[in-house]
Amino acid sequence: MEEVLRPVVVLGGAVAITLVVGWCAGVALRRTDARHPETPLWGMLRQALVPFQVVLCTALLRGSYDQAHLAPGHTVAIGRVLSLVLIGATAWLVLRVVTAVVEASYSRYAATTRDPARVRRVRTQITLIQRVVFAVVCVVAVSAMLLTFPAMRTIGTSMLASAGLIGIVAGIAAQSTLGNLFAGLQIAFGDMVRIGDTVVVNGEWGTVEEITLTFLTVKTWDERRFTMPVSYFTSQPFENWSRTSPQMTGTVFFHLDHSAPVQEMREKLGEIMPTIEAWDGRDWNLTVTDSTPSTMEVRALATARDGDTLWTVRVQIRERMLSWLREEHPYALPRINTAPAILPPQDRPGGAPLPHQQPAGRSAADADTPAVEKAAGHGLEKQPRK
Repeated sequence: MEEVLRPVVVLGGAVAITLVVGWCAGVALRRTDARHPETPLWGMLRQALVPFQVVLCTALLRGSYDQAHLAPGHTVAIGRVLSLVLIGATAWLVLRVVTAVVEASYSRYAATTRDPARVRRVRTQITLIQRVVFAVVCVVAVSAMLLTFPAMRTIGTSMLASAGLIGIVAGIAAQSTLGNLFAGLQIAFGDMVRIGDTVVVNGEWGTVEEITLTFLTVKTWDERRFTMPVSYFTSQPFENWSRTSPQMTGTVFFHLDHSAPVQEMREKLGEIMPTIEAWDGRDWNLTVTDSTPSTMEVRALATARDGDTLWTVRVQIRERMLSWLREEHPYALPRINTAPAILPPQDRPGGAPLPHQQPAGRSAADADTPAVEKAAGHGLEKQPRK
């Protein structure tokens, strides 16, 4: 009878204690979360209840399994399995707690900080730090699991003697990987590029979507993804449109005829800007910036809250202004001038007047043709004046 009750008491007691302690911890976290709604830490820690219960139950079984006298011929093997499960569950619990603390701290910081650039910088830093912590915890957990085997302990002791040589060889073999690793840390704490920044790389502009210790992903406006090594951003020049502020200023150029009504265009642009929802209302302007023998260059300037909305502002200004010019002032659009060239006075035959100086009903060709030749052309001779 004792051989049956002892395992039941040991196993049942471990499971019962685990369930009771887990229920009490869940109730305490819910009440604490209700009393402190300003921080999501306590609510996020509830995600660690399952690994906590696994750790507690495994630890109780590992400590009391010898008293259960269950399968005495396999005590060593079962004890080793319980040790492996305990190590893995502990690593799981540590990762859940670290994630909850980091996410809660970031959420509270983002809620109290009004500078989007600082929020993106902190987000990038904690993301990379979180990945480093995950890697360290996993390596330590795997190493601890391997050391539970006696054979691995002997191998580990012998490997320590050649650790220096192995480190040198590994460093040479993984030079690019280590370079990307240190570049990722430099990006995180050097504040060169952050998650959510608008950047231009290789002639393409997009938003930084993900940053890891080895690569960086940029999402373009047409939903393509560029995956690039982080070392690119520490060795190559690139544009960061949201380095300090996402606000941007854009331009739209019009090549028009010299007769274009610039003042009326300026007034029309002032009417168009309030109707563009993407415009942030900060500034707009219209000026003549250049002139060529056939056209003049008119620049419309407008602001937007970020690079994505700036594109919308520019295309709407271009579309509406060209439509208005085509309907109201078609003469302002650029055209090829095919009128006869006006010669300087010294090159005009007989000092003929300019076209706008011709008498009514006479053309420039008539002014340059002698009267006798014109009369002869009609079969008449010029009669002398009496």
